[in-house]
Amino acid sequence: WGITMAVFNASSIPSSIFYLTGIPGYEAIHHWISIPFCILYFIGIAGNCTILHAIRTDSSLHEPMYYFLAMLSFADMGMCLPTLASVLRVLWSISREIEFNTCVTQMFFIHSFSFMESAVLLAMAFDRYIAICHPLRYTTILTPQRIARIGIVAFLRSSLPVIPLMIRLIYFPFCHSHVLSHSYCLHQDIMRLACADTKFNSIYGLVVIALYWGLDSLGILVSYIFILRSVLSIASWEERLKALNTCASHICAVLILYVPMIGLSIVHRFAKHASPLVHVLMADIYLLVPPVLNPIIYSVKNKKIRRGIIYLFTPKRIHSTLR
Repeated sequence: WGITMAVFNASSIPSSIFYLTGIPGYEAIHHWISIPFCILYFIGIAGNCTILHAIRTDSSLHEPMYYFLAMLSFADMGMCLPTLASVLRVLWSISREIEFNTCVTQMFFIHSFSFMESAVLLAMAFDRYIAICHPLRYTTILTPQRIARIGIVAFLRSSLPVIPLMIRLIYFPFCHSHVLSHSYCLHQDIMRLACADTKFNSIYGLVVIALYWGLDSLGILVSYIFILRSVLSIASWEERLKALNTCASHICAVLILYVPMIGLSIVHRFAKHASPLVHVLMADIYLLVPPVLNPIIYSVKNKKIRRGIIYLFTPKRIHSTLR
């Protein structure tokens, strides 16, 4: 199947239909490969739904830090849910076809929510800065109204820059192969199949990534410089560790988003001749690692979240003992 797909052209398939590859070279064991994918999707969706439900139902979690965590879980869900059907359909050999409009919609959600996740991580860095450097003003600065505005701005800021790329793709002719390299649609992947000048998409995409990820990562870095300066001024070593421990989950979340994201961008732009398997693995890591690991990290590292989840799954008659 993998060999025959490569020879498809515009005369043999409808122009609105594209074909997803799955894991190249491992088509014969796609059913087995689907097992870890199902487990990862289940962990990611169940974990983030649990975090969201715990924050919604537990009044002790109605604080700025946990509102931002809810936004992070929402962004994680937005990254992985749009690809669930197409990935499992390919791995279960049900269908490899995907409509172009569906493909564009899927790309929009993946890229928009990945930008949103970066914006939320920046907001969470600001939250940690206020909590450690200006603790007495924490509740007056991060009011519910201000947090809501931050969430709206993060969503709009993440979605609007992706729209020009999607509009350009709609008008591209695809006169050669219609075979995509992954189990879902990515902008860089479908752009290489276009029979048109894609310079605008390449330059605009690179500028948006550098601007957004660059500014977000710079903002996070500056926040932690101020946090470290404030923490080092604390005389007690135990108090320093306690203050830094409140940032550990956020630092882990930053790393598990930015490392795969940067790796995928480098592979797509500067390692085009690398093995197709490398491209696929990097794309899958970028898609699934943050949604899977973020709930685990916050459940393990954050006592309040852990207590909220336990409280969620225990009978009401023993809630008072947990309080």
